[in-house]
Amino acid sequence: MKIAVLGGGHGCYAAAADMTERGHEVQLWRRDAEALAPLLTDPVIMVRDERGEHGVRLRGVSTNIGDVVADAELVLIPLPATAQLDVAAALAPHLRDGQVVYLPPGTFGSFVMAEEVRRLGSTADVAWAETGTLPWLARKHGPTTVAITVRATRLPTGVYPQRASGHALSVLRQAFDSIEDCGDALSGALMNAGPIIHPPLILMNAGPLEHFPRWDIHNEGTQPSVRAVTNELDAERIAIREALGYSGEHFPLRDHYENDRWMYGDAHRKLVDSGDWREHIDLHTHRYMTEDTLLGLGFLSSVATYADVAAPITSGLLAMARAITGTDRAPRSLSELGLTGLDRSALAALLRDGR
Repeated sequence: MKIAVLGGGHGCYAAAADMTERGHEVQLWRRDAEALAPLLTDPVIMVRDERGEHGVRLRGVSTNIGDVVADAELVLIPLPATAQLDVAAALAPHLRDGQVVYLPPGTFGSFVMAEEVRRLGSTADVAWAETGTLPWLARKHGPTTVAITVRATRLPTGVYPQRASGHALSVLRQAFDSIEDCGDALSGALMNAGPIIHPPLILMNAGPLEHFPRWDIHNEGTQPSVRAVTNELDAERIAIREALGYSGEHFPLRDHYENDRWMYGDAHRKLVDSGDWREHIDLHTHRYMTEDTLLGLGFLSSVATYADVAAPITSGLLAMARAITGTDRAPRSLSELGLTGLDRSALAALLRDGR
C-alpha cells in the first residue's frame, strides 16, 4: 500500500520507518527543508528497537506535500493536534476521493480537519479517522535516528463520517494489526489517553520540572497521589462516554500501569527503563501542556458540559494550566466548533453522515 506520512516529529519518523518495514511504499513530508536535509540527501531512517540498530530506506522524502500525498491510499499524520489546522490548509488542494487520513491520536481532529478542508474548497470524499494514542512510544535521537521502545497492541479507532468506517478500517488494517472499531469520531476522540495521563503528571510535578534540567514524569514523577488524580480524571472521561451512549471497552488508563490489556500492552516498565522520557519539559510550550492539557482538557470539559456530566478534576486541572500559562481561551470546545446547538440525535446524525 502507498502511504504518506506527514510531519517530522518522533512519531512521524517512527511511522515512516515502521510502515516501510511492514512492506508498504512510504513517502515522508516535512515542510522544514533545513531539518529534512539529511533525509533528502539519503532517505534512510536509523531505527533503534528490540532488534538493535538498523537502517530503513524510505520510498521518498519531500518538502512538497502534493508529491507525497498524490498517490497515497493512506495519509498518516502523527503530529500534535495544535498543528492540524496548518496541515489541513496544506493538504486540502491535494486530497482525492477514497483516501483515508489517520490521526494517531486526534483530539477530535478528524472532525476539525474535515471541516477545515471543506471550508477551503475541497470536495474530495475522504474518510478521517483517529485513535487513542500514538502507535509508537518513540523518541528521536538525532536528525535521522529514532528509538522505538514499544509498539501499540490495540488501537481503538473512530471514523468521520462513520458511514465510511468500513472502507477506512479496511485500509487501516492493512497498515496496523491492532485496529479496533470504536464507532464514530467523537468516540475515538474520547479514547485519547494524552489528556488523561499527561496533565496530572506535568501539573503535579510542576516544581521539579521547573527546578531540575531533566525530570522523568513517568518514573519518580509517578507517585500514588498522582495516580489517584489520574484515576479520577479517567473516571470522568469514562462517565462522559457512558452518558453519550458509547458502550464496550473504554480502555481505562489504570490498565497501563496494572496489566497488559491497555493500548501498549505491558509498556510502563519499558518506558521508564528506556530513559528516553527523562527530559526537559517547558510548562508553557511543551505539547503535554499545549495539546494534551489546554486543548485536550478544554475539549473534554466542553463535552462533559454537553453530556451533563460533573467533571471537577477536568475543570480543576484545566484551571491550573490556564493559571500557569496565562490563557483563558477554550480551544476546540464544542462551542467553538459550533456543535453545542445540536441535540444528541442531530449530533449523532452529523457524526454518522458528515455534512
